[in-house]
Amino acid sequence: MAIGLDNAGFSDALVILGAAGLVIPAFARFRVSPVIGFILVGALVGPAGLGALVPEHPWLYYLTISDRESIEPFAEFGIVLLLFSIGLELSFRRLWAMRQLVFGIGAAELFGSAALIAVALHWLGQDWAGSAGLGLAVALSSTALVLPLAGTASQVGRRAFAMLLFEDLALVPIIFALGAMAPTASDDGWAGLAGTALRGGLTVVAIYIAGRLVLPRLFAQAARTKSPELFLAASLLVVIVASVATTAAGLSPIVGALLAGLLIAETEYHSEVEVITAPFKGLALGVFLITVGMSLDLRLILANWPSLLLAVVGVVAVKAVVTYLLLRVAQARAGVAAETGLLMGSPSETTLIVLATAAQAQLILPSTAAFWQTVTAIGLTLTPLLAKLGTFVSRRLEGRDTLADDGAEAGEGSRAIVFGFGRVGRMVADMLARHDQPYVAVEADIDAVTEARAAGYRIVFGDVARAELLERLDLANARALILTMDDPVLTVRLAKRLRTTHPDLPIIARARDPGHAAELYRAGVTDAVPETLESSLQLSEAVLVDLGVAMGPVIASIHEKRDELRAAIRSEAMMTREPRIRRLRRQDEVETSQA
Repeated sequence: MAIGLDNAGFSDALVILGAAGLVIPAFARFRVSPVIGFILVGALVGPAGLGALVPEHPWLYYLTISDRESIEPFAEFGIVLLLFSIGLELSFRRLWAMRQLVFGIGAAELFGSAALIAVALHWLGQDWAGSAGLGLAVALSSTALVLPLAGTASQVGRRAFAMLLFEDLALVPIIFALGAMAPTASDDGWAGLAGTALRGGLTVVAIYIAGRLVLPRLFAQAARTKSPELFLAASLLVVIVASVATTAAGLSPIVGALLAGLLIAETEYHSEVEVITAPFKGLALGVFLITVGMSLDLRLILANWPSLLLAVVGVVAVKAVVTYLLLRVAQARAGVAAETGLLMGSPSETTLIVLATAAQAQLILPSTAAFWQTVTAIGLTLTPLLAKLGTFVSRRLEGRDTLADDGAEAGEGSRAIVFGFGRVGRMVADMLARHDQPYVAVEADIDAVTEARAAGYRIVFGDVARAELLERLDLANARALILTMDDPVLTVRLAKRLRTTHPDLPIIARARDPGHAAELYRAGVTDAVPETLESSLQLSEAVLVDLGVAMGPVIASIHEKRDELRAAIRSEAMMTREPRIRRLRRQDEVETSQA
């Protein structure tokens, strides 16, 4: 069945894809967060923006989003994928190590901020039930915006993640508690909360057991096919099944997504899964930000700007101060505490859910809910600016230009990275380990990865031909890169790409023969080791020793011959490169003279 251009869903999809294609590169060029761009696009093309002019100018229909509700499921899926990717970066061991931050600082930050905001609102005339609902709603912070800005490896990111994780876990109990506080509610509300907690706990345990048994086998089969599409399908299937299971149990789908990510993080497939799902997460998150922008009505903001400004500043100030004080009590540095506090200051996308629940339970008036929904949208828009302000304040407090993380992840990139783990890669890893040199190997053959991990090697599953995986390996901080793959074309291509992006990185490559080695030198490797050359030298060494020549002079002569041959290969590489450079220069001179 053909879909016409006048179909609302098709038109909205074109607007969203066009926005993603324009916003991301445009804002990246000016080093501005695309978050602001997506929100501004939502405000511009939404019903309160150009969409309001469609009756007078019908052609604007094709440049606006007419049905916000139709794209909200995709926005929610973006948040689910975000929590899934966060789980991939963690592990149950690391999560257990963060338990004091999650259930200590996280709980104190949420309920402390909610209590202070509720007291202030009650003092302004709101009844206690409505004040409690509003306090809990705006005390939540945005997982979808904070973590992409802070990450999870930095000190600020780790502390922010711990607090956000507690908020995500507390979301469903908060919703049930507000429903139980409704004027028409009975004891059944609290009984329903207890039943949901029991069902949710059993569901989480079932997902954990099933995941530990099924996921390694599922991804092993997908990896053996060497089909990226099948690997992506398996990844999305795991996310969807886990999210549906927790939703059916009465929990939030993001709990299931986080649990799925944690389970995959315990396997050797986590790097490849994270790389292959990243584009979907980014696009869906962009859709979510567009829906946030669509909730901004500039006319309403201009008409009520004094009260909206007071509300936004008040919420940000209370949450920032509470977070700062709690982290200082927990002995965090002043700069880290201040940056985390400002980053956590704005409300969350889940604030909108809690506000709708409070209004449905008749704890607040619909007009009050609409006012705080606008406050939430403004706060989300300001989150990237609060992040920059937090970085500035942190630097001023600490009296230096840059902040160095001293957590467990520091120095993770200071290691050698081995591409390929066949017989050559394994030998390199053995020698690095014997001399106490940290390393990590990357291999695309899942059977080889499984065998190597069982033998105690530090290895991850991934395809080094994918640019996204290269970005995640932190090559900027690597001590050396060793290319051992048995693929001459891929080796040369990787050497060219990585020499361009990392000009100071030592790159040592395996070459098939002197000709291949010369090509690798032209591509920019630091050292190329031809297999035929090394085997010839080893054969010569064995012959000389068997003929009775002393070992010392033999080894010295072998080293001299190796250096001589490598110098000859480098010289050959430069000789074949120079004519090419001269030809290009002459061509440029001719084109310049013709112009």
